[in-house]
Amino acid sequence: MWSDTLLIVFISVCTAFLGEGLTWLMVYRTEKYQKLKTEVEKQSKKLEKRKEIHGDSLDKSHKKKIERDEEKLKNNNRDLSLVKMKSMFATGFAFTALLSMFNSIFDGRIVARLPFTPLSWIQGLSHRNLPGDDYTECSFIFLYILCTMSIRQNIQKLLGFAPSRAASKQAGGLFGPTPGQFK
Repeated sequence: MWSDTLLIVFISVCTAFLGEGLTWLMVYRTEKYQKLKTEVEKQSKKLEKRKEIHGDSLDKSHKKKIERDEEKLKNNNRDLSLVKMKSMFATGFAFTALLSMFNSIFDGRIVARLPFTPLSWIQGLSHRNLPGDDYTECSFIFLYILCTMSIRQNIQKLLGFAPSRAASKQAGGLFGPTPGQFK
């Protein structure tokens, strides 16, 4: 079981490097991406600085400027996502092919033992194609997804492809600040 676990972690590292390599070839090295990325960085820092300087005591003109900057940043982030889109499709296709191949190799094999019992709606994935009712036993697909999610983020940071903290902070998202929060 340990050898399978280590093999899956190794496969996850290799596929993360493969995915970042494909993304570099198709996106990161292009002039359009570089230009958009520097623009997003610049606008994020400018917006953050403006919010720090004026704080809560915003008059109408400062609110308008901040809203305009947020709108520009939102549009540039959208453009940046569109540039990355073709790479995401290629990477998704490659990962799907690799995933189905490795899934058939590890089908029905217990590759790890979890120190907890997963939530009931995750048990179908964590115990996929495994015999028995011990839900602490882990299938390939669950371990591979967990490893890939954590390892790919770290590889992006290591290679310098992850967005900066300022850009991530200003971009918002599911739990981030919402654009136009100073209205």
